[in-house]
Amino acid sequence: MDDVLNSGVKRAMRDHVLVPAQEMARLGKTAQPVLTRAEGIHVHTEDGRRLIDGPAGMWCAQVGYGRREIVDAIAEQAMTLPYASPWYMATSPAARLAEKIATLTPGDLNRIFFTTGGSTAVDSALRFCEFYNNVLGRPQKKRIIVRYDGYHGSTALAAACTGRTGNWPNFDIRQDRISFLSSPNPRHAGNRTQAEFLDDLVAEFESRIKDLGGDTIAAFLAEPILASGGVIIPPAGYHARFKAICEKYDILYISDEVVTGFGRCGEWFASEKVFGVVPDIITFAKGVTSGYVPLGGLAISERVLARVSGENAKGSWFTNGYTYTGHPVACAAALANIALMERDGIVEHARDLAGHFAAGLRSLADLPGVADVRSVGLVGCVQCLLDTSRVDSTDADKAFTREIDERCFELGLIVRPLGDLCVISPPLIITRNEIDEVIAIMRRAISEVGTRHGLGRQDMKQAAV
Repeated sequence: MDDVLNSGVKRAMRDHVLVPAQEMARLGKTAQPVLTRAEGIHVHTEDGRRLIDGPAGMWCAQVGYGRREIVDAIAEQAMTLPYASPWYMATSPAARLAEKIATLTPGDLNRIFFTTGGSTAVDSALRFCEFYNNVLGRPQKKRIIVRYDGYHGSTALAAACTGRTGNWPNFDIRQDRISFLSSPNPRHAGNRTQAEFLDDLVAEFESRIKDLGGDTIAAFLAEPILASGGVIIPPAGYHARFKAICEKYDILYISDEVVTGFGRCGEWFASEKVFGVVPDIITFAKGVTSGYVPLGGLAISERVLARVSGENAKGSWFTNGYTYTGHPVACAAALANIALMERDGIVEHARDLAGHFAAGLRSLADLPGVADVRSVGLVGCVQCLLDTSRVDSTDADKAFTREIDERCFELGLIVRPLGDLCVISPPLIITRNEIDEVIAIMRRAISEVGTRHGLGRQDMKQAAV
C-alpha cells in the first residue's frame, strides 16, 4: 500500500505540480524526493531513509519537527476562530503576537504589520516607503538602493530588488527605481585590507547618493548577511556606517531579517546585537512560526510612524494589506513557537553552539576543493571550487558542488545546493554531537568527490589553536 501511495505521489508531482526553480526542459519528466514525516532535526523519505535536515527546511525550522505545543495551538485556534477579516476585525492571537514581537525588536520598532511571508513582508515595507514619502510631500523620493548578491523575495517589487542576477532571465524585472551597489563579499577585497574594502563600499554608497540625489532615494534595503546570495558576511562595522549615511540623507534603513530573525544568528533579531545597527524597519518571516504555517511581517519605528500619523497624517490611509494579514491560526502558531523557544532557551542554545559550529566548518578548510568557509550563529556555508585560487565560480565548479551535495544526501545529510556553495543552517535545537555528525558527512563527501576529480591535498598552514 505504501509503495502504491508513494508512487502515486511522485506521479502527481511529475504530472501536475510546477515547483519553484523548475528546469523547464525537464518539466513532466522528473519529480522531487518525497518526504513522508519528520521529527527533531530529521526528515524521512518515501524509501525509508532518515536524513539530517541541514537547511532547516528553508532556513526556517528553528525548533525542529514534531513539536506538539505548536500543533496543539494551531488545532485549538482553528477550532475556536480560524479566520477573521483584518480589514474590519481584530483577533487575540494577532494582537498578542504583535505585543510580544515588540518586546524582542531593537529600539522603538514597536508597531507590527503582518503579511503572508517574507516576499510580502519586503513588498509591504517598500510600499510603506512609498506611502511615507507621498504623505511627507516628497513624491520624487522613491528610489531604492540594494546590493548585488542580495535576495529579497519573489513578488514583483521584491524580485526587482534582488541582486542575484541568475534570477532575472526570462522575467521582466522592472528596475527603473532600483540601484545596485557592489556585493560586500569580503572575498572581493582583492589586495585591499578588510578596512580598506569597507571604506570603498561606504564611498560607493555616498557617491551613488550624490549621483542620484539624496532627495530621490527612499530606502536602503539590506539583509544583515546576504543569505541566499551565498551566506555573505559584510566587513565588521558595515551596517552601522551605512545607517549613519542613511540618517544624513533621510533615507529609511530596512533590515531584511527574514532569514536572520528568530534566533538564527544567536539573537531574536540580528541587526542590533550582532551587527550593531538599529534599523527603521525590520522584515521577518520563516522562523517566526518555525515553518509550521506561513506568516511574515515587519516592525516599524515609532519615530518614523510619528511623521505620517496623528496630526501629521494629512488624511492619509495606509491601505496596503492581504486577505491573510494577521491570520489568527498563523499568529497562534507563532505565539506557541516563541513561547517554546523561550521556555527551552533555544536562542541561547544557538548562541552557545555558534562557536562549535564555526569551528567544525573551519575544520573543512584543509580539504582539496574548499575555497572558503564562513558562518554566523547557526548559518554557514562551504564554498567549493576546482581551482581555489579563483574568486568567481564556473559551471564546472557548480557541477562539482552539486556532486558534493548529492553525496551528502546519499550519506544522510541534506545540504542546500546554492551554486558553488554547500549551505548549512540547521534547526536551532541541533546538538554538539549532531553538528559533529554533519561535519563528518561533509568531510567525507567533499573528500570523495574531490578525489574523483583528481584534486590533491593542498598545503595549508594550520592556524594556531
